[in-house]
Amino acid sequence: MSSRARPADCPPPSRPVAPLASAERDAVVALCRALADPTRLEIFRLIAAQPAPLCVCDIVAHFDRQQPTVSHHLRVLREAGLVRATRRGVWMYYAADPEGLGRLARLPALVQEDAVAVG
Repeated sequence: MSSRARPADCPPPSRPVAPLASAERDAVVALCRALADPTRLEIFRLIAAQPAPLCVCDIVAHFDRQQPTVSHHLRVLREAGLVRATRRGVWMYYAADPEGLGRLARLPALVQEDAVAVG
């Protein structure tokens, strides 16, 4: 807490908001962290734009990054629940995870949640 006095003309927030459940908050934080990196955001956009799973070889070819770096970014996206991976022989194929896309679509509603009773 701040030790500074609250200005007399400063009204309190008019719409209190209950905190998110910890599991939901953690999922949102992971999603935001995953997309906060410019390369990961572009990798995710590339994958999400495809009508079918995309081979990792095509993802690596699309970016000016080495394969281990792209694989690291893909792992972060997978762990955040934004992409799914399937193995076909020696190659991995990536597709947008519908549940991750749904969480991403609900993000504005979580941020601008209607006022709720707190406490």
